[in-house]
Amino acid sequence: MIAAFGLVVGIVVGLFFEPSVPASLQPYLPIAVVAALDAVFGGLRAYLDGIFDDKVFVVSFVSNVLIAALIVYLGDQLGVGGQLSTGVIVVLGIRIFSNVAAIRRHIFHA
Repeated sequence: MIAAFGLVVGIVVGLFFEPSVPASLQPYLPIAVVAALDAVFGGLRAYLDGIFDDKVFVVSFVSNVLIAALIVYLGDQLGVGGQLSTGVIVVLGIRIFSNVAAIRRHIFHA
């Protein structure tokens, strides 16, 4: 219940203050969001499987975002940022769809 309340408060605060992302960080925001979604769906899958651990979730969430941003940053430094961004999105997208499929099978038994 606390997490849901925190989510609602965060959304309201974000809508009220209308934060802007600095131009230097804008290439990393979509990657960070997809990496965070991967951790969230992985956590939901673990919860439904009965093996959820909050410490593992937090470490997974933070490390996914940091590693994805680091890969894109290294790609930018090497001049292939767009290609590595696409690669990160594809890999994380596959993981997200795999987790969603497992969640669907668990909920609907199909």
